[in-house]
Amino acid sequence: MSERVKLHYFNGRGKMESIRWLLTVAGVEFDEILLTTREQYVKLLNDGDLMFQQVPLVEIDGMKLIQTKAILNYIAEKYNLHGKDIKDRVKINMYSEGLMDLMEMIMVLPFAQDPNSKLGNIETKAKERYLPVFEKQLLSHIYLVGGRLSVADVLLMECTLMLEEKFVGILADFRNVKAFQGRMSRNEAIARFLQPGSKRKPQPDDVYIKSVKEVLNLNITFP
Repeated sequence: MSERVKLHYFNGRGKMESIRWLLTVAGVEFDEILLTTREQYVKLLNDGDLMFQQVPLVEIDGMKLIQTKAILNYIAEKYNLHGKDIKDRVKINMYSEGLMDLMEMIMVLPFAQDPNSKLGNIETKAKERYLPVFEKQLLSHIYLVGGRLSVADVLLMECTLMLEEKFVGILADFRNVKAFQGRMSRNEAIARFLQPGSKRKPQPDDVYIKSVKEVLNLNITFP
């Protein structure tokens, strides 16, 4: 029996949240080692576990993986969530990276000097640059690529929920995306993940922000 997957990260969403989502959909149980002190992070550095001095860090299949995209790709490949061939995979990667770009804009908000001033720009980009792409693709497709569930679908589900937390009603003009969200919420694993008490993390709060800054020794805020 293989060891359970271990996630090393803060007690919050950040870049690890997409990994939590994908493991959940893949049906993979995982444990979390929460980084709460500077000493924990320094030990990972000294042990050589953080190639580029960054988390997330995921222990899986006897490996210690870093870099969110690489981790997501590995999980997707291992659990048949990355398309049937190379052409499917490149499409999935394009959708996935676009979604990660959009979600990162939201992720960094708690660390900005004036997060409210950035909301309008994020909403505009979501409505004009990102959501129309998925609305068009989902007009005649149940899933984004290849007629079956992929990592891109999981990321889109996560992203739509993040957007609705910040911009109530943002999907009103994107009926296909909203219908997709409804279909995905009926997935058994996702339905459990959305219930209270799951390993899904809440929106970032002051405790999370303070913890990240202390562990990483951050004394700056984003402009």
